[in-house]
Amino acid sequence: MSPIAADMDAVNAVIRRQLHSEVPLVNQIAEYIISAGGKRLRPVLVLLMARACGYAGDKHHELAAVIEFIHTATLLHDDVVDESSLRRGRQTANALFGNAASVLVGDFLYSRAFQMMVAVDNARVMQIVADATNVIAEGEVLQLLNMHNPDVSEENYLQVIRSKTAKLFEAAAQLGVLIAGADDAVIEAAGEYGRSLGTAFQLIDDVLDYSGNASDIGKNVGDDLREGKPTLPLIYLMSHGTPEQRQLVRSCIENGDEQHFNEILAAITSSGALDYTRHEAEKAAQRAATAISGLPNSQFKDSLLQLSAFAVDRNH
Repeated sequence: MSPIAADMDAVNAVIRRQLHSEVPLVNQIAEYIISAGGKRLRPVLVLLMARACGYAGDKHHELAAVIEFIHTATLLHDDVVDESSLRRGRQTANALFGNAASVLVGDFLYSRAFQMMVAVDNARVMQIVADATNVIAEGEVLQLLNMHNPDVSEENYLQVIRSKTAKLFEAAAQLGVLIAGADDAVIEAAGEYGRSLGTAFQLIDDVLDYSGNASDIGKNVGDDLREGKPTLPLIYLMSHGTPEQRQLVRSCIENGDEQHFNEILAAITSSGALDYTRHEAEKAAQRAATAISGLPNSQFKDSLLQLSAFAVDRNH
């Protein structure tokens, strides 16, 4: 991120300025969730893509903040839906302020993002962001339908990832090159990079939910199992495990049973499910790197390539 350090400072200034509301609770909760940090990957994509295409203006700062606000809104809503208590190593906003306040402040962040987006005054920008938020909402509903369903297929699960997670990565990458004046071919290539990078990140998150530790990943290990989420390691085990293992997985997904976490973890590890999921993430990361091969060489392109490698090689 060092080549865009000054840009990130500018984005953080935009975020602080645009977070302001006359309603104190909005300020309090928005500040709490934004100040929790995180990797800021989505705004980073906007900045790196814009700079990789030679952009020298400042509208990418606004767009990076728009993407971060949309992401933060989805986190607020996700944690309510999932009844999560820990994110980024701290209590979730819903655990601290309650579900109603979290949902409503999430709505504030969504609507503020759209105010900012309109101010950029670019119809293609509005189309990309509007489409992305709609697809993300569909992905959330798809995931809800998959909860406690042990018969979810790998393709169905990957569709959830593409909608719920990868779509905002795709939009972020496209906004960066769009604001730099790139043509449709480059916009599509940037979109492929974002989709593939987002897929790789989510698949490694799936791995870390079983093999990480809470202090590294910033949330409780085993949350996916507790919530009855059939992620790729479990889907693989359902297809390749012994009859006893498949029955255990089925029961745990249907009941959101984390009491058998250690048994599930042992089965996932011995079956090769984590290795398979990691391999699929590596393939997605390679697709991302290949997608931007046509960009001119620069330190910003190098950072994008490093990011695709980091997507897989991390413990948090």
